[in-house]
Amino acid sequence: MTKKLLAVMLLSLTISACEPAGTENNSNANSNAKPAASTPAPATPEPSPSVKPQLKIGDKVKVTINGTATDATVVTVDEKSGKVTVKVEGQKEEKTVAIGDVIKN
Repeated sequence: MTKKLLAVMLLSLTISACEPAGTENNSNANSNAKPAASTPAPATPEPSPSVKPQLKIGDKVKVTINGTATDATVVTVDEKSGKVTVKVEGQKEEKTVAIGDVIKN
């Protein structure tokens, strides 16, 4: 019985020694020391014109489909969702792709 009690005590001491002590107290003390009002409010990012090319209906573009650039014509542009519908040359159906996959000629 004594051996079991000593084994349990040794195990509990070993486990408590492995736990990091003081990290919770230090992080709480540091977070309380910094006033939240001193940080500026995040600004809303404006879309960069270099990221979104100005596309309009009828523009001749190159579209990246399956890793290859293919010639296409812009059918519709939806800037809110960031999608462009194009008609790929040599194909009957239209494809909707991300604006980032379109390169203006």
